[in-house]
This record gives sequence, structure tokens and C-alpha cells, in this order.
Amino acid sequence: MSLIKSISGIRGTIGGRVNDNLTPLDVVKFASAFGTWLQNNKNKKDLNLVIGRDARISGQMVSSLVTATLQGLGINVIDLGLSTTPTVEIMVPELKADGGIILTASHNPKQWNALKLLNEKGEFITGENGVEVLALAESEDFNYAEVDDLGKYETRDDAFDIHIQQVLDLEMVDAEAIKSKNFKVVLDAVNSTGGIAIPQLLERLGVEVVKLYCEPTGHFPHNPEPLKEHLGDICELVKKEGADLGIVVDPDVDRLALIDEKGEMFGEEYTLVAVADYLLKNKNGVAISNLSSSRALRDVARTHNSKYFASAVGEVNVVNLMKEKNAVIGGEGNGGIIYPDSHYGRDSLVGVALFLTHLAKENKTVSELRATYPAYFMGKKKIELTPEIDVDALLVKVQEEYKNEETSTVDGVKIDFAENWVHLRKSNTEPIIRIYTEAFSQQEADKLGDDMIEKIRSLI
Repeated sequence: MSLIKSISGIRGTIGGRVNDNLTPLDVVKFASAFGTWLQNNKNKKDLNLVIGRDARISGQMVSSLVTATLQGLGINVIDLGLSTTPTVEIMVPELKADGGIILTASHNPKQWNALKLLNEKGEFITGENGVEVLALAESEDFNYAEVDDLGKYETRDDAFDIHIQQVLDLEMVDAEAIKSKNFKVVLDAVNSTGGIAIPQLLERLGVEVVKLYCEPTGHFPHNPEPLKEHLGDICELVKKEGADLGIVVDPDVDRLALIDEKGEMFGEEYTLVAVADYLLKNKNGVAISNLSSSRALRDVARTHNSKYFASAVGEVNVVNLMKEKNAVIGGEGNGGIIYPDSHYGRDSLVGVALFLTHLAKENKTVSELRATYPAYFMGKKKIELTPEIDVDALLVKVQEEYKNEETSTVDGVKIDFAENWVHLRKSNTEPIIRIYTEAFSQQEADKLGDDMIEKIRSLI
């Protein structure tokens, strides 16, 4: 069991001891820190903050604690109740609020929960802001409101309607093209809020929905991370139902995985690739992903005479580079679609609508569409080191060893070979180097990782 404090929020397992787990006292302290930070940085008296939660079992308890704490600081709370991460993100600017808190531990198992922090744009706070919030949490320098100045509380039940309408209003979403195909889709929402939001969107698009694990009970029927090894049930149901595709989202609906009509994984890296293919086919521009995402996005961008850039790992870093390069599309290889014409946050609703538009216009099956993209395979390994080893110095040695290759040191060391690549990133909490690889076969990707481990050992 653990409590992880980071610049993007606080995450931990429910129960246990204070400061070791996500206990009620930890929730109150961290909510107090964020509320106080907002008060310190906003030149106004009445602050409004939007909150929403996924369906995990602890959600109502954590939401009640956060709400009462914010009101105790004198901050007005607008509670969306059961929601999604992208829905909260779009509702913050929609309601002209001063910030937001999303109560979700994303793809973590049900015993986890978290507070994710948003600024007034509905985007994750910066690393610098996060450091300031963490410092406030440590100092516990809070000043709560007197009784006449307590914050107000209101609920909203129209957030999904607003979010879905914004998706349908996007220029590149062609609802009529989708409706004309009479698609049949199986949806696995891991018994969280995607089981509410995604069917509403699909029904507006004229898509027949077969629901699997769509009751928002918070009792996840399988590991909620949308990876192949967790998705046997939907793969079988897609074939049994004769569906055109399967859609899988994680508990807070910011990651989108797809299943083809044969019950095979489309590949989480290829959700972004397919959406980028559609968008860049219609508008030359820039595509962004992080350094550990597939090279397939770069390849697709080049076929459309568009540019590709890679950021450091982390959604905030992807968004910052997207803004700098004025990107058309961006995201992460874990199925996270960031479409600036909507908002700067990973959004599975936007991803579903854009993918279905692409599928309808290409007039292909999902497996046929997948076959049009480069076939890459990824490997993930790690090497554990002794505590006395200087990991940063070791990475410098690796960079020097491959100085004649194309390398990046934006985030660890990435070495781009002609046919494949290796990305080395150090852990921030333990003496470990994580090794990500990509090649034209799984065997080659795994061998690349093993070879790099041997190279690192030779440099110690």
C-alpha cells in the first residue's frame, strides 16, 4: 500500500496509516493545499472549483471530504458527480471556474484513488505549480473561513450533454457519415463512468451499442488498464456479436483501446496513429507524441507531408510541445488522444468520434484499416542498479557510446537507429533504468532491450 505525491496530484490506496496511504486526513490536507494555492494566486474573493469523480468505490467518500474541505476554505464547489476526466476538463472553462479536481486513479485497481488538479483552462497544473502545492501540503499553512464565509455547493447533471454536444460540433466529426454505416460496437467500460458517457455519444452517432461491464459500480471486473492481456471477454464478445469493432476505456475515460471485427487488438499505440492519419490527410500540420510512443505516428505524418515531434513522457509535456508547435493532433501511445480543436486533454469521447468518422470515410473494416499502417512491436524492460551508482552519469556514458547515432536527451536518453529505437529513462524513486524499445518484430524489440542491458552493465 502506498501514497504517491507528485506535481500532478496525490495518489494512493484507501485505508491504512496517515502519510502512508490515501487516508481521509491526507485527502483533507491535499485539498486544503490546492484550495489555498488557488486563493494565493487568484486576485478575487469568490473562487469556484469544479469536481467530478469516476465510479470507483471510494469516490463518494473522497468527494465528500474534498467538497467539505473546499467549502471550509470559503471556495464554492460545483459538483458534477459521476463524470470523466475529459468532461471535468471541458466543464472548468465552460463554467468559467477557477480550477478543478478530478477524483480518479485512472487505470489503477479499485483500492486506489487520487486527486488530479486542473487550472482555470481545465488543463493539468504545471510542474512548478505542483511543487508549490506540495510545499503547502507539507507546511499545512491553511487559513479556513469563518462561518459566514463558507463556500457554496451546487450540483450539475448536464455535463455529459455539454461534452457530447461539443464533440458532435467539431468540424472533423462527421455524424452523418457514421450514421450511414450502421456500425455495431461492443463497449467495455470496466464498470465505471465510460459506461454512462460513451453509450450516450454512440447513440447520438447512430451506432448500435452492446454493453459489457457498463454499470458504474466501481467493481472492476478485470484489471482496468486497457491492455491485451486484460481484454479477453470483449475480444470474444465482438466475434460473437458480429460487431464492427470493440471499444475499451479505462475508469476515467482518457485512454481508448480498440478491437477489430476479428476480436484482435488494434493496438493501443495505433489509436493515435489512426486518428492522426485522418486529421493530417485533411490538414497538413504537426503531430506530437512522447519519446516512448510508436514511430508509426512519425511515419504517418510524413506520408501526409506533415511534421512530427516528440516530447518528454507525461501529458503536461505533450501539451506544452503541442502548444509550442501549434500541433493539429497529439497524445500518448497508451491510447490518449489530445485534439486541440476540442481541448488540451486526453479524451476518449473525441477519440471515438474521430476514429468512427475515419472508419466510415475509408470504407474499410477495422482490420483492413490497421493493415495500412506500419507494423511495429514494442518491448519494455528494466535494469535494477545498486544505490551507490550514479544513474545520471551512467546515462551520459550511454549517450557517448552512441554519439554517432541520432539521440535525444529531452527525457533520459533515446537512441534512434535506422530500423528501431531504444529509450532509457531513470526512475525518480529507485535506482532503476527503464528500457523501452521498438522494432519490426517482437523478438527484435526484446533482443534490443536485452542488448542494451548488457551494454549498460559493461559501462558500470
